Amino acid sequence: MKHKDISYKRAGKFEESRYEKIHNVVFDNSIIASIAVAEEISNLIKSKQKTNEKCIIGLATGSSPIAVYNELIRLHNEEKLSFHNVITFNLDEYLPMHKKDIQSYYYFMHEHLFNHIDILPENIHIPDGTVSNDVLYQYCVDYELKIRDTGGLDYQLLGIGRTGHIGFNEPGSHLNSGTRSITLDHLTRSDAAASFQGIENVPRKAITMGIGTVMAAKRIVLLGWGQHKSQIIKETIEGDISSEVPATYLQNHQNTTFVLDNEAGGALTRNKTSWLVKPSVWNEELKSKAIVWLCEKTNKSILKLTDKDYNDNSMSSLLAEQGKSYNLNIEMFNKLQHTITGWPGGKPNSDDLKRPERSTPAKKRVLIFSPHPDDDVISMGGTLDRLIEQGHEVHVAYQTSGNIAVSDQEALKFAEVSNSLNNNKINTGIINDLVNKNIDSIDTKDIRNLKGLIRRSESLAATRSLKLNDKNVYFLNLPFYETGKIKKNKLSEKIFLL
Repeated sequence: MKHKDISYKRAGKFEESRYEKIHNVVFDNSIIASIAVAEEISNLIKSKQKTNEKCIIGLATGSSPIAVYNELIRLHNEEKLSFHNVITFNLDEYLPMHKKDIQSYYYFMHEHLFNHIDILPENIHIPDGTVSNDVLYQYCVDYELKIRDTGGLDYQLLGIGRTGHIGFNEPGSHLNSGTRSITLDHLTRSDAAASFQGIENVPRKAITMGIGTVMAAKRIVLLGWGQHKSQIIKETIEGDISSEVPATYLQNHQNTTFVLDNEAGGALTRNKTSWLVKPSVWNEELKSKAIVWLCEKTNKSILKLTDKDYNDNSMSSLLAEQGKSYNLNIEMFNKLQHTITGWPGGKPNSDDLKRPERSTPAKKRVLIFSPHPDDDVISMGGTLDRLIEQGHEVHVAYQTSGNIAVSDQEALKFAEVSNSLNNNKINTGIINDLVNKNIDSIDTKDIRNLKGLIRRSESLAATRSLKLNDKNVYFLNLPFYETGKIKKNKLSEKIFLL
């Protein structure tokens, strides 16, 4: 299967758009993009093998590279890609953090890559999160020297945080910074809070390769997935170089590519406001998008936009096609007005010719899928409440138990309460297992069941508060999730209900 080439020779130069300062390739989705990245890494490894050279690769953690690692594992298993000549250096690690902790990047990398390929253990380098303060500085210097002694990074894989950090180089990081300890930004810790069962459990410090270390790599590929990354991607690719957005330093690297999915690349000027950089075909979708954008840009309501506003913002061709701004404004105002409703399921006995939902049938059967317990209320609590309030037959299906989001301390509390009420072997066994649990142990089936019941009870409390009958709530417990580990099994046809 031939994939879009991501190693474009003009990487680091101005692109087709005059606004962009970093080469980037946008794919339809992250899976296709990840396969292309893995293919490039595979080709590099094999080219080094042909000349009997070591291949030095810098690796990232987080959700962004997981699909890349999955494809590398597939290439190893199915196409005999060997990693015997590969030496890896990971970007960062929390501090303090024991390597056996499931939140550690040591655990992450072995779970998602190293345990499944033939890389030599001595060729794996991950910052040690247990280094004491009195030797921390020298440890960081030695990590930096190890990279240099191998000949430097041939390839560096990156993700990007919402603060614009690469590795854990937070805002304020210097261009020439090397491997060091750093205090994490509050936003970075907030983004990690769910994995740690609360921001209070997220470490405040980390060890990270520096900007200078990353910039010394011969090739850099940064992965960006999802709409939540789109704005920082735009700032990085199109904005000025600033220590406040450390990723912007990559504008000065001559062999960098950002690999994005449609959502992450959606805020780039050529995608979000294409009329600013090239002639546009003004279909209804683009016209609506442009007028809403113009309101935001000028800080005016739709009906106050003028011909000058259109002309000053590269929309003169729209005026030429459609006539005066007054007519465009009225048309758009009516269009938006007709998308607004306080009746998400439709309003009985109403004129629905220009409304988003039909008036008949008046009462509808609504099925809401919630990936984890509480996602329904968090993501669409107001709509869910309104649908129930307005008399629709609402059903909620929780797809997974969500047990991994329950801390051991929380489970222990419930087990002790249950044991006080009804002393039995199961309760006693759960309490003993939790008290004596090793940091890297997988929860027993009984512990997973207890944690799942805790999430189930929380979900029922939420739906009951909205006056949804328990018989309309379903717990699917899809088997791919029930592993007791961070990494899940592949999807299957198997399904069961509790």
